[in-house]
Amino acid sequence: MARPRRRSSTTEAELLRRVRYFALLPATELRRLAGRCVRRVLRPGEVLFEEGRPCHGLFIVTEGSVEVHQTSVRGREQVFHTEGPGATLGEGPLFDRGGYIATAVATEATRVLFLRRADLLELCRRYPAVALSILESLARRMRRFAEMVSDLAFRPVLERLARHLDALSRASAPGVELDLELTQAQLAARLGTVRELVARAFAQLEESGILTRKRASVVIRDPAKLAALARGEPLAAVPRERGVT
Repeated sequence: MARPRRRSSTTEAELLRRVRYFALLPATELRRLAGRCVRRVLRPGEVLFEEGRPCHGLFIVTEGSVEVHQTSVRGREQVFHTEGPGATLGEGPLFDRGGYIATAVATEATRVLFLRRADLLELCRRYPAVALSILESLARRMRRFAEMVSDLAFRPVLERLARHLDALSRASAPGVELDLELTQAQLAARLGTVRELVARAFAQLEESGILTRKRASVVIRDPAKLAALARGEPLAAVPRERGVT
């Protein structure tokens, strides 16, 4: 595991300004805070923190990507979210003094900054606006988790996959080829299911004419039907799965 390293506070201050609630601080305060940060370099696949371990401070992603997930005793994985530059990790356990609720792993070469709990709490006492901004960030994350729980509880795999593909396609022109960037096993971990059911759902979408597959990418042929299925609307051309969770 790479050892933490300190660098010039000027560089760290520029990185901290990417974080929404640190951007509220004056330049002098940012430089002071930056001087208390420790930089850490992670290799792809290296663990940043583990579920259940005590939280001693805040991590700020400055480069690369970190995936946050839980793994069941049977080895089934659920990905909660993936974060890139400017994201923060660890606010929840930092404030309630509990252990990490999930494990964070670098998905590529990644750099992070670490700020001790005592330094962050002292900052919140002196700058209430920072504390309020952190609360806002936590509220957004809680809302996202609530949506995830709702999806897992009430939506079959076919709808979950349709929602994922619909969200990707909205940023592209109709008929464009989408690079999924994930294996079916990785996609299953994000959708809260297993690879076999994702493969079955892809086959249903393909048979219905909504999409065609091409290795690690898909072409959306019928965006309207995909969007309707993503909203949970019944489609005669797309048989709804039964007993799939």
